[in-house]
Amino acid sequence: MYTPSENRYQAMQYRRCGKSGVMLPLISLGLWHNFGSITPLATQQAMLRTAFDHGITHFDLANNYGPPYGEAERNFGRLMDADWRTHRDELFISTKAGYDMWSGPYGDHGSRKYLISSLDQSLKRMRLEYVDLFYHHRPDPDTPIEETMGALDQIVRSGKALYVGISNYGPEQAEAAIRELRRLGTPCLIHQPRYSMLDRHIENGLTDVLCREGVGCIVFQPLAGGLLTGKYLDGIPEDSRMKTDSRYLKPSSLTDDTLRRVRALKAIADARGQKLHHMALQWVLREETVTSALIGASRPEQITDNLEILNAPPLTEEELRKIEEALK
Repeated sequence: MYTPSENRYQAMQYRRCGKSGVMLPLISLGLWHNFGSITPLATQQAMLRTAFDHGITHFDLANNYGPPYGEAERNFGRLMDADWRTHRDELFISTKAGYDMWSGPYGDHGSRKYLISSLDQSLKRMRLEYVDLFYHHRPDPDTPIEETMGALDQIVRSGKALYVGISNYGPEQAEAAIRELRRLGTPCLIHQPRYSMLDRHIENGLTDVLCREGVGCIVFQPLAGGLLTGKYLDGIPEDSRMKTDSRYLKPSSLTDDTLRRVRALKAIADARGQKLHHMALQWVLREETVTSALIGASRPEQITDNLEILNAPPLTEEELRKIEEALK
């Protein structure tokens, strides 16, 4: 029987999500690649326990996380019964739909049919009555925003999710979705975009929309898929994701310009007496515009390593200036 650490909430820092009453940990755990069939269930269990023991209360999933599709939710459901049933009210669990999940015309995109059917399937896999947060995973230009947001509103009113959010939406798309949800009476809690030192697209209008509308922001890939760990500065390691599964991080991303910037950033981190990936996490969290950063992990030690940023000194104005120079 799992007994969580009694001190689990003492070290973690929490931020309010937009203008809501929800507080999220600075670091949240994403259950993506390493919670499917490629990772032993005991390792997955150890990672979830380690995260919760250190105050990480938010676990983020999606319908097609695996591999295979649905396996991350299915494994989480097994662990829900083993460890989390008595701690359900201490957890903030999210899932998503919006990418391809099953064959045929109703297993993808943004229709009411797809979103509601997908969440019903997700709840069965996770052995839950409801999720805390359900996202539309990406915008669908072929479905009216009123239909997609109407489905999210219906999901909340049905009790299958407490809150709803959007992911991968651009500024104009996000503003339209947020305002339609507000009109329906179900506010958008949060937006989940990609954001890192090497990918700053959200600064081109999206964060302005979120601040103006009072919506939270939780960022994924804050380490640029591993580029900001520095592991690729001397080539591609045999045990790296780029070597073993290059679907989402391709060797072509190791351009001379990217490597130049990563080396310059590592020099700044070294001068701080800090690991590069720690500085990268601190950087995305440097302003409270970002509510939380989603990390991935393949073993428990990676989670505790990333949590070292909670005790690190903040980035100084001079260090932030040097980072800007390095990224040019």
